[in-house]
Amino acid sequence: MQHWTGVIGRAQQLMLEQFSEAMTAAGAGGEATARATALFGDAAKAGEAQSDFWKDSLQLWQRFLTAPATGAPSPADQDRRFAAAQWRDNPIFDMIRQSYMLVADHLLKGVDALDGVPAREREQLRFATRTFVDAFSPSNFAFTNPLVIEKAIETRGASLIRGLEHMLADLEKGQLSHTDPNAFEVGRNIANTPGKVIHETPLYQLIQYTPTTDKVLGIPLLIFPPWINRFYILDLNPEKSFIRWAVEQGLSVFVVSWKSADESLAGTTMDDYVLNGILDAIDTVRTALKVESVHTIGYCVAGTNLAALLGYLAATGNAAKVASATFFTAQVDFTQAGELNLFIDDSQLDLIGQLAGDKGYLDGRYMALTFNLLRGRDLIWSYVVNNYLLGQDYPPFDLLFWNGDTTNLPYTWHRAYLEDFYRDNKLVQPGGVSVGGVPINLTSVTTPSYVQAGREDHIAPPESVWKITEHFTGPLRFVLAGSGHIAGVVNPPSANKYQYWTNEARATTLDQFVAGATETKGSWWPDWIKWIRALDAAEIKAAGARIPGKGTLKAVEDAPGRYVRMR
Repeated sequence: MQHWTGVIGRAQQLMLEQFSEAMTAAGAGGEATARATALFGDAAKAGEAQSDFWKDSLQLWQRFLTAPATGAPSPADQDRRFAAAQWRDNPIFDMIRQSYMLVADHLLKGVDALDGVPAREREQLRFATRTFVDAFSPSNFAFTNPLVIEKAIETRGASLIRGLEHMLADLEKGQLSHTDPNAFEVGRNIANTPGKVIHETPLYQLIQYTPTTDKVLGIPLLIFPPWINRFYILDLNPEKSFIRWAVEQGLSVFVVSWKSADESLAGTTMDDYVLNGILDAIDTVRTALKVESVHTIGYCVAGTNLAALLGYLAATGNAAKVASATFFTAQVDFTQAGELNLFIDDSQLDLIGQLAGDKGYLDGRYMALTFNLLRGRDLIWSYVVNNYLLGQDYPPFDLLFWNGDTTNLPYTWHRAYLEDFYRDNKLVQPGGVSVGGVPINLTSVTTPSYVQAGREDHIAPPESVWKITEHFTGPLRFVLAGSGHIAGVVNPPSANKYQYWTNEARATTLDQFVAGATETKGSWWPDWIKWIRALDAAEIKAAGARIPGKGTLKAVEDAPGRYVRMR
């Protein structure tokens, strides 16, 4: 204990000396003053922050030199990384975790104390600091984690060998594993709702699902999942499947399964996805079923491009092709797009180009890492500890299997999407974006719309999703669902989980919506089907072209098709 007291005392001395030198330089004026100001901001604030750190350090060490304190739990006690009793019962490991929490807290406070830093740069610095702090948690290292040491002794080193095997397997495939890769097989116990692929292009396959009701709604449903992931997030298993549930509600359900990009799709652009993808699928379904219009769903990035298509259809006099548009956690206005915006700058865009190289597409593992970094503590470091350090077996989890089933992205489309939407926010500028040479204006969109946002969504924050309501001018229903980007969408009624909020009064801001909202326990899916049926409840017999492969479009292969299996 005396040794470690000396170590932390020396660390604090170094920090105080650096601070003192910076303040001395600040008094000298000129370039030194500018440098000190950039590093420390206001001298008084910096001094106060250092004083707080010193005070907290003394309090921490006083705790170890006196009798154990009773009372409110410390921040370390409330952190699930340090929840095990071994962290508290051993004074050395208790000191390690408490010291880490102290330094981490003051590092993050230091970012907030910086003066003269633009808001965007401050958020980038805060994100980088949090990423650094999470990475260097003592729980992430074998010799500073009592659970790892205990497990290694208990298993006579076997846990370390198993963990090493897990790590080497991940290094070989170039991706962190979250679940047992052999627990699921697409088409067998995941993505297995019955249906047929009835149409295929170089960009996508169109799946039609087999009806389970005698009658179906006259207007079919066409779902556009994001091409940055596999479509079966909406068809994980019979209990969680939105696709299967929608079929059971009496809808003729079609889903687009996008092809993972390869060299053949290297030059794919937004026009390709909007016109040769979304619009082509709409026209294919309209022709096959001989209907005037379709209900549509766009999830995440596909919702963004669906909005662009609606602007195009409005501009070309074809808005009637879409009876309604539902948006799952989709953004059109990127002014409050959350932490993903932190990755959009010239250096990151250049890095994407380097990663794509001559292939013309971006490896899906890069996007997977980006999304994992947004929740690094949960999606990276917890797995490093459990599966590498503790050598635990991977649990079977369908959602995490899907999360690791990455898709490649065309470089041309991806860079333009980041530049034009995230960086320059052109989609909400009248004429800022053209589709097929036609300038679009989202304020011309009058299609009935259902907009779903996730309250804890870290990818498409609800504040950002809400902005659709500020641009579309037709009838619109906004629903705020509990949970985030995935669980907020994939929440079947049978699960009896979470809740959602609606507000029948007109609201001009999300805060106003929430203030007057009514909370309903459980899934929002029943609210959505009620909204769909209110638009047009006419039904027809589930026969002929409503049966996959029985109309003019013959079956290509069984669902889920081969595109979803391509890497």
